[in-house]
Amino acid sequence: MPPLARTLLACAIAGAAPLIAWRAQEQAGVTYEGAKGSADTPKPGSGKKIVLLAGDEEYRSEEALPMLAKILAVRHGFRCTVLFSIDPKSGAIDPDQQMHVPGLAALDDADLAIVFWRFRELPDADMKHFVDYVESGKPLIGIRTATHAFQYQRDKKSPYAKYSFDSPEWPGGFGQQVLGDTWVAHHGSHGSQSTRGVADPAHQDHPILRGVKDVWGPTDVYAITHLLPGDVVLLRGQVLQGMKPADPPVEGGPNAPMMPLMWCRERATDHGAQRVVGSTIGAAVDLQSADLRRAFVNAAYWALHLEEKIDPKSDVSLVGDYAPTFFGFGKAKKGVMPAEHALPAAGK
Repeated sequence: MPPLARTLLACAIAGAAPLIAWRAQEQAGVTYEGAKGSADTPKPGSGKKIVLLAGDEEYRSEEALPMLAKILAVRHGFRCTVLFSIDPKSGAIDPDQQMHVPGLAALDDADLAIVFWRFRELPDADMKHFVDYVESGKPLIGIRTATHAFQYQRDKKSPYAKYSFDSPEWPGGFGQQVLGDTWVAHHGSHGSQSTRGVADPAHQDHPILRGVKDVWGPTDVYAITHLLPGDVVLLRGQVLQGMKPADPPVEGGPNAPMMPLMWCRERATDHGAQRVVGSTIGAAVDLQSADLRRAFVNAAYWALHLEEKIDPKSDVSLVGDYAPTFFGFGKAKKGVMPAEHALPAAGK
């Protein structure tokens, strides 16, 4: 090869290498290093790693979870990695891509997983990271459609097909067996009746509800029918007549009684009791409620056995701008790369 050709080839390779590394990093999600605090008062989450899994077509988990992760990292010190459903051709976030969530090996050393998936069916090699995490007995938080996180349609012979929300082998699949319930039905009227979170009187002093006073979201209440007697209902979903927080509750009907909206449980595993929190409220627009954000931050502390560090006045304010897209199919922003959710560099 002539010297000039060799030089041009070397330059092309050198230029391509950063691009290849950049694309690989893009597809592995986005990570927020936890703020350290001071030597005298370290942040409570220091040394703990949380992996947040975004992937649903309707409720904008791809917007909700980066926002929540930033709060957990910047305000509370947890190291947070958010993984997304990704278009394998472009590397862009694509909630409709049900089979491709790069970077799931991040679960292998995670201390907590927060799941906001809907009807995913992952390749077995990827799914194994998730299943190994679940079976390890480490804690989990499931948000909204996590009750029906999986739907196996293509490969019903997969060793993980039992995780499907409609599994005949493992009734209710991951949702019912791990979180506490699978998909049942809309309980409120979808898109026209919003939800008020009301503390269950029997558990209003639970650590997860510390400082939580006013929870409201525009999504509707889900029906919940399979919780076990030992599961602790924290919030109940009061169905409102309209889509504004000041709208009155519906009389009787769906509010007699009110459905569980957020609950926690300690699930028996081969590795001890697994702390699990489930919530059917938590769409991106729901999380404009500061007290709902507080409930999820508190849930992370409780799941990690850090409940003694839950401060009812801790900072759950937004980190940066947050203007979530309203829920609905086909409304996801197109062409967004994971790196666009990164925090700006210091001084910028």
